[in-house]
Amino acid sequence: MFKQQFNTRVYFFRYFKVRIGYTIEATYSNISCSASKSVVVDGKSYIRDEYTNVTPKILSFIGINNHNRIGHPLNLFKQRLVNFFYDHFRGRTGNPIFSIYNEISPVVTTNENFDSLLVPKDHPSRNKTDSYYLNKTHMLRAHCTAHQSELIKMGLDNFVIFGDVYRRDEIDATHYPVFHQADGVHIFTPNELELINGSNVNVFDNDKNNSNNEKQGVYSIEANNIVTNHLKNTLVAMIKKVFGEEIEYRWVSEYFPFTHPSFELEINYNGQWIEALGCGVIRHEILKNSGAGNRIGWAFGLGLERLAMPFYSIPDIRLFWSKDSGFLNQFQNLPKDGRMKYKPISIYPQCINDISFWLPKEKPFCSNDFYELVGNCGGPLIEQVKLIDQFTHPKTGNVSHCYRIVYRHLEKTLTQAEVNEVHKLIETNATKILGIKLR
Repeated sequence: MFKQQFNTRVYFFRYFKVRIGYTIEATYSNISCSASKSVVVDGKSYIRDEYTNVTPKILSFIGINNHNRIGHPLNLFKQRLVNFFYDHFRGRTGNPIFSIYNEISPVVTTNENFDSLLVPKDHPSRNKTDSYYLNKTHMLRAHCTAHQSELIKMGLDNFVIFGDVYRRDEIDATHYPVFHQADGVHIFTPNELELINGSNVNVFDNDKNNSNNEKQGVYSIEANNIVTNHLKNTLVAMIKKVFGEEIEYRWVSEYFPFTHPSFELEINYNGQWIEALGCGVIRHEILKNSGAGNRIGWAFGLGLERLAMPFYSIPDIRLFWSKDSGFLNQFQNLPKDGRMKYKPISIYPQCINDISFWLPKEKPFCSNDFYELVGNCGGPLIEQVKLIDQFTHPKTGNVSHCYRIVYRHLEKTLTQAEVNEVHKLIETNATKILGIKLR
């Protein structure tokens, strides 16, 4: 949810074992030459159309659910957040009032992912270059916020959703096409606001047009301020519970389609400011469309990997997909505070190859298509892909791109011959599939 979902470039992920050579080529061949007329996810078929861009490799991540794997660092970090909401919010009987959802299918409708959250029709996040589509009406969720309206319609007031999300993006140590999120919602009735405030509260503003940078027109200043303060106090308490009372933080005003006012919470960790989460007061239109138009509430969203990486000092997002016992065993028998510093298991050198080519004139070229092709060909061997040079021929107008591809295996030293084999496969498939011309 929030800014990490709504930049045209976002961040994140993957790691699984692929053998160089035959296995890689067979995998990519299945992606590019599939003759199936439908995409099957969890036993359900979705008819392909002009929007379909999901690949077999991406579909292979569905159901892994690292956030639910006992002993996995994402599961351990998730549990810290769950414990906070269970302990921080209890009803009169002492029972937790927040519901936790861990296993909702990542397949959603485009209405759930975009329209129900008031995402503009022309927003770049809707593009095929940014999201994974099963077909025109169904996709792999780009954020767990996609389930917000559905759960509110079911009558739920307080909940946190954890799940895997999917986005097309560049490849580096902090970006991967599959990652995990937590999205939370807390909705208040007028009576609940009175309990917080200690006196009667008018939730709605008589002047519905009284909208400004501080609040939505429909809500009163008083109700808006109560909810905003409750939101900020809750999330600061959560961050302090996770990272410690001494953590330095700051609030930054932001814009998100589904909340207003909206904020980012940043934390200073090891001398660097990190975007921890996005949040805000839920747009009244969303609540009204979900059957809760007489209420007001807040919502937040955060990336589990984004916070787990500094928390455990994990340098590369691909490691969260590792099955190597040298990685996973480090998270067994943690101390009482749950803190540990990851000890690197990959001490192996990088191999760097550049690739230069002319862009096709016959069809549009998107860098995200190339990033994904490289990831499909090289799998976990790809540490980073970066555009390092662009050139337009002064006479022909032809455009050239040069990309630097960094290869590194997490468990062994790569030979140049192994790297060249993968690099050749990238060149071949980029020429065949994307229509580029090698320089």
